Amino acid sequence: MPDCLHPSPRYPWDRNQPTCTRVKSAGILLLLTCLWGFASSASPHTVQVRLVNGPSHCAGRVEVLHNETWGTVCDDSWGFSEGQVVCRQLGCGTVLSTSREARYGEGTGQIWLDEVNCTGTEADLSECQARPWGEHNCHHVEDASVECSDSSISELGPLQLLNGPNRCAGRVEVLHNHMWGTICDDGWDLADAAVVCRQLGCGTALSATSGAYFGRGDDTIWLDEVNCTGTEATIFECKASAWGDNNCYHGEDAGVICSASEMFVAAKVRLVNGSSHCNGRVEVFHNDTWVAVCDDGWDFAEARVVCRQLGCGAALAAPGRSHFGEGPGQMWPDTVNCMGTETALTACQMRPWGNDTCHQGRAAGVVCSAKPGDNLIRLVNYGSRCAGRVEVFHNNHWGTVCDDSWDLLDAGVVCRQLDCGMALSAPGGAQFGRGTNIIWLDETNCTGFETTLSECKAKPWGINNCYHGEDAGVVCSDSIIPETAHLRLTNGSNRCAGRVEVFHNDEWGTVCDREWDKRDAEVVCRQLGCGTVLSTSSAAHFGAGPLRTWLDNVSCTGTETALNKCRARPWGESSCSHGKYATVVCSGSAVSSFAPVRLVDGPGRCAGRVEVLHNKQWGTVCDDNWDFLDAGVVCRQLDCGVAISAPWRAHFGQGQGPIWLDEVNCTGTEAALSECKDKDWGVHGCEHGEDASVVCSGSGISDLAILRLVNGSTECSGRVEVFHDQRWGAVCGDGWDLAEAHVVCRQLGCGPARSVAHSSQFGKEPSLIWVDAVECTGLEGALFECKVKLWGAQSCKSNGYASVVCSMAADSELGSSEVLRLVNGPHKCSGRVEVFHNQQWGTVCDDSWDLNDAKVVCKQLDCGTAVSAAGSSLFGQGSGPIWLDGVSCLGTEATLSECPAKPLGQHGCNHGEDASVMCSGAGISSTPMLRLVGGLNECAGRVEVFYNHEWGTVCDDSWDMNDAMVVCRQLGCGMALSAPGSARFGWGSSRIWLDDVSCTGTETDFSECKAKSWGIHNCHHGEDAGVVCSGNRSSADLRLVNGPNRCAGRVEVLHDQQWGTLCDDGWDLNDATVVCRQLGCGRADSAPGRSRFGQGSGPIWLDDVNCFGTEDALSQCKALPWGQNNCNHREDAGVVCLDPHSSSTADLRLVNGPNRCSGRVEVFHDHRWGTVCDDGWDLNDAMVVCQQLGCGTAISAPGRAYFGQGQDPIWLDRVACAGTETALSECWKKPWGQHSCSHVEDASVVCSVLSDSGTTNVTTLRLVNGPHRCAGRVEIFHNQRWGTVCDDGWDLNDATVVCRQLGCGRVLSAPTQAPFGQGSDPIWLDRVSCTGRENALTECRARPWGFNSCSHEEDAGVMCSDPNVAVQAEVRLVNGLNRCAGRVEVLHDQQWGTVCDDGWDLNDATVVCRQLGCGRADSAPGRSHFGQGSGPIWLDDVNCFGMEDALSQCRARPWGQNNCNHGEDAGVVCSDSNVIVEAQVRLVKGPNRCAGRVEVLHDQQWGTVCDDSWDLKNAKVVCRQLGCGTAVSAPRNAHFGQGSDPIWLDNVDCKGTEATLSQCHLKGWGLHDCNHEEDAGVVCLGTYPLQLRLKDGPGPCTGRVEVLYNATWYGVCDTSWSLSEAEVVCRQLGCGPAQSATTGAQFGQENGQALLEELSCRGTESLLLECQQSKMGPGLCRGGSAAGVVCTEPKDSSQSCSLLIALLVLTMILSGVLLWLYLRRRCIKTAAQASDHWRVRDLGTSVMPFQSMGAIYLPTKAESPEDPNNEMAELMKEDAAL
Repeated sequence: MPDCLHPSPRYPWDRNQPTCTRVKSAGILLLLTCLWGFASSASPHTVQVRLVNGPSHCAGRVEVLHNETWGTVCDDSWGFSEGQVVCRQLGCGTVLSTSREARYGEGTGQIWLDEVNCTGTEADLSECQARPWGEHNCHHVEDASVECSDSSISELGPLQLLNGPNRCAGRVEVLHNHMWGTICDDGWDLADAAVVCRQLGCGTALSATSGAYFGRGDDTIWLDEVNCTGTEATIFECKASAWGDNNCYHGEDAGVICSASEMFVAAKVRLVNGSSHCNGRVEVFHNDTWVAVCDDGWDFAEARVVCRQLGCGAALAAPGRSHFGEGPGQMWPDTVNCMGTETALTACQMRPWGNDTCHQGRAAGVVCSAKPGDNLIRLVNYGSRCAGRVEVFHNNHWGTVCDDSWDLLDAGVVCRQLDCGMALSAPGGAQFGRGTNIIWLDETNCTGFETTLSECKAKPWGINNCYHGEDAGVVCSDSIIPETAHLRLTNGSNRCAGRVEVFHNDEWGTVCDREWDKRDAEVVCRQLGCGTVLSTSSAAHFGAGPLRTWLDNVSCTGTETALNKCRARPWGESSCSHGKYATVVCSGSAVSSFAPVRLVDGPGRCAGRVEVLHNKQWGTVCDDNWDFLDAGVVCRQLDCGVAISAPWRAHFGQGQGPIWLDEVNCTGTEAALSECKDKDWGVHGCEHGEDASVVCSGSGISDLAILRLVNGSTECSGRVEVFHDQRWGAVCGDGWDLAEAHVVCRQLGCGPARSVAHSSQFGKEPSLIWVDAVECTGLEGALFECKVKLWGAQSCKSNGYASVVCSMAADSELGSSEVLRLVNGPHKCSGRVEVFHNQQWGTVCDDSWDLNDAKVVCKQLDCGTAVSAAGSSLFGQGSGPIWLDGVSCLGTEATLSECPAKPLGQHGCNHGEDASVMCSGAGISSTPMLRLVGGLNECAGRVEVFYNHEWGTVCDDSWDMNDAMVVCRQLGCGMALSAPGSARFGWGSSRIWLDDVSCTGTETDFSECKAKSWGIHNCHHGEDAGVVCSGNRSSADLRLVNGPNRCAGRVEVLHDQQWGTLCDDGWDLNDATVVCRQLGCGRADSAPGRSRFGQGSGPIWLDDVNCFGTEDALSQCKALPWGQNNCNHREDAGVVCLDPHSSSTADLRLVNGPNRCSGRVEVFHDHRWGTVCDDGWDLNDAMVVCQQLGCGTAISAPGRAYFGQGQDPIWLDRVACAGTETALSECWKKPWGQHSCSHVEDASVVCSVLSDSGTTNVTTLRLVNGPHRCAGRVEIFHNQRWGTVCDDGWDLNDATVVCRQLGCGRVLSAPTQAPFGQGSDPIWLDRVSCTGRENALTECRARPWGFNSCSHEEDAGVMCSDPNVAVQAEVRLVNGLNRCAGRVEVLHDQQWGTVCDDGWDLNDATVVCRQLGCGRADSAPGRSHFGQGSGPIWLDDVNCFGMEDALSQCRARPWGQNNCNHGEDAGVVCSDSNVIVEAQVRLVKGPNRCAGRVEVLHDQQWGTVCDDSWDLKNAKVVCRQLGCGTAVSAPRNAHFGQGSDPIWLDNVDCKGTEATLSQCHLKGWGLHDCNHEEDAGVVCLGTYPLQLRLKDGPGPCTGRVEVLYNATWYGVCDTSWSLSEAEVVCRQLGCGPAQSATTGAQFGQENGQALLEELSCRGTESLLLECQQSKMGPGLCRGGSAAGVVCTEPKDSSQSCSLLIALLVLTMILSGVLLWLYLRRRCIKTAAQASDHWRVRDLGTSVMPFQSMGAIYLPTKAESPEDPNNEMAELMKEDAAL
């Protein structure tokens, strides 16, 4: 605007200004305005676009300018075509990639565009289709981005690292199909990372990170299972799954740290130069080399981290100064500073690499507790690594530990091995859930001093008699250390309601409520243990939160265990406005709705017997299924911390009120115990002896794990003090005695207690007494296992304190060999035991003196092993004091002072009971006290013993296998094979020392056997006794294979570490006899040849074997040299022995039972049957009997003549089997016929099955008339007949035994009154009363067989939960999205039918989901929610408890009886219905595979999709799934013809970002209100989108039609070419309507090649690609020539624009000239006059801008002023002319 048109100070805009604002000028101004507006509206409106936040102007977030404001573009439907237009418009080349979800950061202004849809050929973004400006449903987290080829991105290639400190470290992303995506970390390792670093030129790989170490990506996961060798040039050369094919989520994004990133990474840690990988010099891997760590600041905390990182247990030492030698090269870093809690050394603080001030000789070292051969161990199924079910890793498999003998000592070793502090409890009974793998250990027996569990005594690996219901657990003290909370609800009424806050980077922050829904809230409630979701209320209700918003766009499925496992934006990336916070109200906030709970009769409110309040009365909880999950809920409800133990069996005393709850089954996430209630209130089968208890960490009882003894002479004597509330306090002395003292000494590792000292002995009374009324049995492993009263004793009557003197303090002077001696023996390692105390030697009384005690003495004196532990003053009576009595060693102690014993000097003995020891004499003589001579090796020969400094023989009078067994055991030679007499191994020449030896076979030392006095006998050397033991018999081992048992089969020998066969040349019964003898298999029955037991495959070791038959081993026989033979494997020799112990049952039987597999045990000996005494008889013994008889497993081992008293001899007593023997004769026992029993004590066995040659399987108990074998009427077999059980007194305990005996899982119910129909056989049992712990019903109390007062109307029944019962095919869900949701149908009578919804609820649905393996039940819809069925309605009034494993176990009307119609069909939705099952998709009846009618495959049949709500978002997903590029259109109304198959889907709702159609929100399959006239279609751009042009015409909208394919332009055949096809071409090119469709090559035929033929368009399509086509592909037209088009020119064509612009310019020039003339004629004179006037008036003042401007137009003197009126008229004329 000219300056003269600006307002002056004198004449504002609202007043007339005579010089410039006359009315005449209004026409000119109005004209200019109108012309400018017309020009603006008539010209094309090009939208300005830019890319921001990227590395250059050609890559970044897309922003457009509208209304003079920049704004972003939403990524809905954003793809390659849209990116192509942006790059073209910016002149940035071609598109490299398009990204969604704010890859280049979130914008802050307007979101201007949404659902942009370009074809890719547009010149700028304004030509694309989109929603109106500013209309969208997006947030800035959906801002679209583009990367073009001219950006610096193209220099990096299709690989980059993001979110790291620089380009050489970060999340790995690859470019594929013009989109960036991540790589899943499955199989991701350093070899893969090395390729990435090489490809990026970033040096070597330091680390291959996983678990989204550099944050989660947002784009597609392109690659999975990448497997590089490490030598590839690019990551794309490595093996991997197909693009986009993965089973991952972005929490598994892979990352890389390369050396050029200069990040510190110690990729590996190792210990070298030690005795194993768990001790040595610490070295870390850096820059492709191992470097040592400097010991500056190195201590126990750092050592703990290293041991933990290497899985080597606890740290024992942290030596420095190159204890394990100097490392190679530099010592980096100089200083490492760990807290000790880190999981890896790299998590510790350390000086950066290269700052080396450490000197040589300063290498750090570590010694960890684990030793070579130690097995790994872990605690599982709890919320902490320091508590849970014990599992050990052995033989490449994890397995559990049986709880037999499991105690606190064992648990202590586990805690020490895991570096988890002290053991707080050692729960058994699978309180941490049942394992599923092998049970590795049983009968574990630790002393408590071992460093690993594998050092403890136990049965051999895998040998046990347990099941997983006996899995052992451990709770260590570190498990109760509260972990840093990462989630909380604040500003609510309690901890279960409020604003959601998460802890990240040491700061609490909120969660944005965008997309926040019930599924997200469900995860929060579960993680906090607050029950279920009640609401997700508004943020204002819980007040303002912190400024930091950590999480946004949280998207949970609802099944996650923690909020951080849900999908969300990266931490801290949020555009959430203040106050928009996510909130949750969980059911746990409604405290008043829960039944109150309390813990009583314990040491405080946080430990005790569990009681709940119901009906205004407190009652107890039964311990059936009570475990740590249940206990955890109680502790949480009481705000008492975490559970330490969940004791059973009324641990804190029996309650008095009702038993309110039974079989409580908590998941651990409930807010209160009443939420776990499984049965109705008061329904149970328990007594108060089964009351459940809980000990929580808040009880403080774990503080009793920290003890000390003060004011004593050593750490093992003094006043007892415990550490609580950060202070030490004493224990009240009331009731304190030796039992409590024993526990304290044991806990402190100070040996047994010697005395309970007086208070005054250890100083004056302390100011603080913490503990009162301790009551121990003396057997506890720690003080916290005793009954105690905590804290701050108020009723200490004695006003004294507890104190202890432990044996290690009292006998500290006995810790060396100088204060222990053996006297009066043949040498210093044999004699009477004497100890030195109080300056005087004294003896030890022989009360309970045994070989374990002797072992300790021999060890302390360095005298080898113990040979015997004699009493009764064997080496003469002592004369001094008797210092020790009641010594009880385990045998593992280092000194005698460590063994429990009475206090020094306290005894009830005389010197006739002085104890003695005979050691093997290590360091004195290599001559043992027992030997076998004259045989082939040290394990066979004549028996000789050493006495009185002389070897002598043993007479064979009464010499038998029991005697031989003791000899073999003592010599470590295995089992005794034979006990030959009559100087079998030659006559001895020295004295005959022993005669009439009589061993029981159980002795550990030959000297323990009864015999005549030394040297007294009536024998000669022709009667010298001999022994042949199994161990080390010869240089070759021997076995029989491929036979029915170990005593029959092909003969094989072990030679040169390889098994091989024997040739049958000369093979006879003599040879076979030797084999049978060597194997201990009795006499030989036959010696078959000709590979009777199959041909072997190894070498043939022996040929021409020639035995006399008297040899003890095959190696003693003559034969050709090893390996020399002229045979083949068709001549392999065999043997059949008559072994009485292998498989023959001729010497064992069960009598007087219902069948041959149940009854009284009888054995055949000395040609006569006899019984077995029940002393020590148990299930292990019974297992051997059942196994030997081929009767399955043992169910019970009743004693007391359960199957009647025998009449024959009692052959065996004190049988002790391990359970693994193959025959009863292999078990330990007293000699034949030796016993102290009567037939009232005859032993019996009940085995699980009767098996005759493996053809039958009949049990003694069965359930009949039920839906399966584990439910029905109880029948028992007695007196060769089946009969029923009366229901008098029948309850859940009885049913439990039945389920256990049948192997049918846990009991579900114990119905009475013949629920499974009335039986017709005898009623065998009545008044059955089981405790529930029996193994068989016959072990329960009951009236005698057949005695009852019942009828069959009272027949008892049982329903068990056998996991193998449910038959998957019996139930199905149909018409849902997948197999886990739909209408319930059951198969009956070979026909599927529905279930009526009468009474149908979540319990019923739970059973269906469990049976189908579909997770938990989410809902149980009725009213034919999934459509009406068509078959019979099979079930009605279904009533499940929810615990059943199959629907058939639930109560219901009889099959087919109902009062329903199909409008009442029941349905189920299970949690696994959310699991996406990808449906196949195809496009048919279109021009190619990327366009056509949409069809999906379901139930093995293709069907269509209804077009209700069908839009471009849905189409985009289909195109993506088919790999057909982006969507061009989503035609409806059967655009590609009507389908004829089912209409599978309706109302499909996609966001447009899904990978497959199955991930969109879908209704149930087949649910619709459509017909095929509404079939949906899709047109995709395809892999090769068709670009069009018109060639050889007069303009751009006329000419021959050509399409671009594979970089070549082709014509279109004019066959069937019409105006409809021409219309589509004109529309696609942006021209006007078609005027004509030319044919016959009117515009020429360039090369005769065409791509498309027989096109058929409707004329309404947007692209030619949408039209039908019969042929696509380069070739000649079959029936015509090139097609052409004449389109009208568009209104906004370039010619029109050019003319309009020229007119606009001309008009503006003309207006400017007229305005200038007017001003020149009329304004200058007035301006001059005003200037003169003001010059006179304001002389000396400043010149105004307006006046200066007017001076430019001063008139000449020749010009004269004109009349103003004439001026106005002239202006009006000029205006009119214009």
